[in-house]
Amino acid sequence: MSFTVAIVGRPNVGKSTLFNRLVGRRVALVDDRPGVTRDRREGEARLGDLDFTVIDTAGLEESAPESLSGRMRAQTETAIAQADAIFFMIDARSGPIPDDRYFAELVRRSGKPTVLIANKMEGESGQAGRFDAYALGLGDPVALSAEHNEGLPDLYDALRAALPAETAEASAESAEPTGPQAIKVAIVGRPNAGKSTLINRLIGEDRLLTSSEAGTTRDAIAVKLDWHGQKFRIHDTAGIRRRGRVDEKLEKLSVSDALNAVRFAEVVVVLLDVENAFEEQDQRIADLVEQEGRAIVIAVNKWDLKEHTGGAISKLREQADEKLTQMKGVPLVAVSALTGEGLDRLMQAIVQAHEVWNKRIATSALNRWFEHAIESHPPPAVSGRRLRLNYITQAKNRPPSFVVFCTRADAVPDAYKRYLVNSLREAFDMPGTPIRLSLREKDNPFKGRAKFKH
Repeated sequence: MSFTVAIVGRPNVGKSTLFNRLVGRRVALVDDRPGVTRDRREGEARLGDLDFTVIDTAGLEESAPESLSGRMRAQTETAIAQADAIFFMIDARSGPIPDDRYFAELVRRSGKPTVLIANKMEGESGQAGRFDAYALGLGDPVALSAEHNEGLPDLYDALRAALPAETAEASAESAEPTGPQAIKVAIVGRPNAGKSTLINRLIGEDRLLTSSEAGTTRDAIAVKLDWHGQKFRIHDTAGIRRRGRVDEKLEKLSVSDALNAVRFAEVVVVLLDVENAFEEQDQRIADLVEQEGRAIVIAVNKWDLKEHTGGAISKLREQADEKLTQMKGVPLVAVSALTGEGLDRLMQAIVQAHEVWNKRIATSALNRWFEHAIESHPPPAVSGRRLRLNYITQAKNRPPSFVVFCTRADAVPDAYKRYLVNSLREAFDMPGTPIRLSLREKDNPFKGRAKFKH
């Protein structure tokens, strides 16, 4: 079953950039000047395993019907009428402006399922605008940078939620396993860590080429696996070496393919070689997975070559907590891709990491923890004034993301934010998964009001 999505919003918020990203080639003209797109343009889009029709539209502007801008708006309204769902895009750096609020009402009146996109989220500049987007009444905003190819996995999840029946059928048509959704897994690591050998052992056949020579795998190859009734779609990837050593064009493309596999995975297994585990490049790869917000499992391969001295696993866990401080408690499993040792434990760790990554916490339980955490360790005074943290809410999962409403958000020290994240992990049993914590200042009801003169 095919479906159609229209990308709408005011001029110059990045609609054509997203359109080009979804269709996989530069079809729509892109320029910093507003108003480059005038007609609606259709293309065949792909997002993850979903194939659909996407419509690029002119920027919405208030204008007379007979004017050029008015006719462009009519084209956009026709696209909205044709679409099964709408991507409503705003510029996260500027936040919602009156035009956004006016056209959000237009989209709401259409009755079409809508995904709110806060685009241009690269860096820190877009965070405030993203949270202000809640005021548009279109649900949780998806943080996106269409230009830098960031946030598309979250857009995929939002589209699946907006059109559950249509996207489920589209997934089936694109050969996704039927029944319960397959967990999407990427196996990543340095060259020659044993990624292809591990997948061959899991599926029970020599499906992927293996060699002692580093660099045998070039493309991100996906294979299906049914493990005790749970379906998986596992991507083998090229080894990721240090940037300074990646000099051939083909290898650069292979590494780029591996990074894309990480972005569309739900769980990423970082495979280490037991003889030199937790080298600097291993840490960089794990950091990359954390930055992408994927669930993570550390697998230490070639365990059959290691002398099994007492406490060896405990020492590796200590290394993981020491080297990967932002992923405290990350699951760690010792395996042998050659003999099959530890593979049951690895698959169970993947399932559990996926469950934690999808975790939703009730607001009441969250705020009971929040009150206790602040009482146990109050936020420090800054410039002689005590910081006030009012309440917390979970903005989304995949990964678990939370917003704290407070006074003077920019004054809260990073150390105190780390304390809250670590306390969250411990209180709600979320080991290893990336946790996003943002601070937002409560709106001042008196801001902008004229002062009374006596």
